[in-house]
Amino acid sequence: MGFELRRSLSPLGKVVAADRTVCDMTRPDEIVRMVASVRPDVVVNAAAYTSVDKAESDAETAFAINAVAPGVLAAAVQELGGVLVHFSTDYVFDGESSRAYSEADATNPRSVYGKSKLAGERYVLSACEKAIVLRTCWVAGAHGGNFAKTMLRLGKERSSLRVIADQYGAPTTAALIADVTAHVLAFCAYHPETFPSGIYHLAAAGETTWHGYATEVISYALSKGVALATSPDRIEAIDTADYPLPAARPSSSRLDTTRLRETFGVHLPDWREGVHYMLDQILN
Repeated sequence: MGFELRRSLSPLGKVVAADRTVCDMTRPDEIVRMVASVRPDVVVNAAAYTSVDKAESDAETAFAINAVAPGVLAAAVQELGGVLVHFSTDYVFDGESSRAYSEADATNPRSVYGKSKLAGERYVLSACEKAIVLRTCWVAGAHGGNFAKTMLRLGKERSSLRVIADQYGAPTTAALIADVTAHVLAFCAYHPETFPSGIYHLAAAGETTWHGYATEVISYALSKGVALATSPDRIEAIDTADYPLPAARPSSSRLDTTRLRETFGVHLPDWREGVHYMLDQILN
């Protein structure tokens, strides 16, 4: 996300990218000091504790980074009269809905990670008047590890794969999230009369399962001439119960993006377009 945000935000103004060597998000004093030093007009917070399973046994750190730190950041931004964009997740829901989740739906996180992210949302919105929370799902980018890269690696090593087929969502690339973030900020700059604070759902159009996602990755790689030991017909569909993990995953990560699209006038392409674009970067 950080890499893509530097790219997408640079046309809007000077970008100061602060990684963990610049600011330790578990230390509130460092957050306040950094904001006071830079005095930004806009802060985009892409920092997060994303080790979903590890969070189950490391709740203190997960809440420090996902909840306390965003709240401190939001208060510091508020002091400057600035704008804050914060990213959240579908894990704030329990995943039991038969339809895509809207922003108005009740939250009910089932994991420490989800609970920490929900707390972060609430701290941000209560501390900063000009705050936008973008909930997204199944995030992946060409830079850093992700599900698609894992499938490509395993596809070269194994003749068959077993992938979960009873969890639904939309693979959403970091590039799409970064581009939409830039669009949202540009919209706010050109429409200063009413700031659209609040929560918005941001996900690629369409839906699939992890099994469908894996099949698309393997199929596309083969179409590009990548030598693999497996093929789409050798990817076995399994249930979540067949692959137990420490943290519970939402069965449905489908997000209704109507509010985002209508408020900011954005078009969200089908998830396959983003995955293909990402794979082109990974494979080249």
